[in-house]
Amino acid sequence: MSGKLLNWFDTAPRRVLATVAVAGIAMLCFGLYLQLVVGLVPCPMCIVQRYALILVVLIAALAAAFRPRGAQLAGAVLMLLAAGFGAFVAARQSWLQWYPPEVASCGRDFYGMIENFPLRRAIPMIFKGSGDCTKIDWTFLGGSLANWSFVAFSAIIVVALTLVVRQLGRGAGAERGQAIAA
Repeated sequence: MSGKLLNWFDTAPRRVLATVAVAGIAMLCFGLYLQLVVGLVPCPMCIVQRYALILVVLIAALAAAFRPRGAQLAGAVLMLLAAGFGAFVAARQSWLQWYPPEVASCGRDFYGMIENFPLRRAIPMIFKGSGDCTKIDWTFLGGSLANWSFVAFSAIIVVALTLVVRQLGRGAGAERGQAIAA
């Protein structure tokens, strides 16, 4: 099974990148569902993780759109960096949830912002998130959203690393083949 999976990275890197983009869109939709339907308020760290995931989706989609191997390799490297940043933020939030500080200062609630700030200052604050980063509102199989976000970003990192290694290996193999033919 793993041989077939690695072969897929070699023969269809654009499909791998497109799969990452579609999976990222599904995760973003699930986050919006939890926010808009279930009523969970995202914290500032959650918003940063969303931005990182949006960046991963955009990079993966753009890299999948281009046929040259160099574009796919560059996309995989950029995707690796964006996912690494997202994983770092998710790990930090998980740490804060496991070991909450004495005073939590992750942001204000929505109504507090509207009441205490002029509208021109309150609107940008709304998009920064207002929930408590240490609070665990939702769990699945014992893991919080931050924990699952870390797992998702880690999976994207593994995919991106595999793409980079396989693409570099393919390029080296092609260069060896050209040298032998000459």
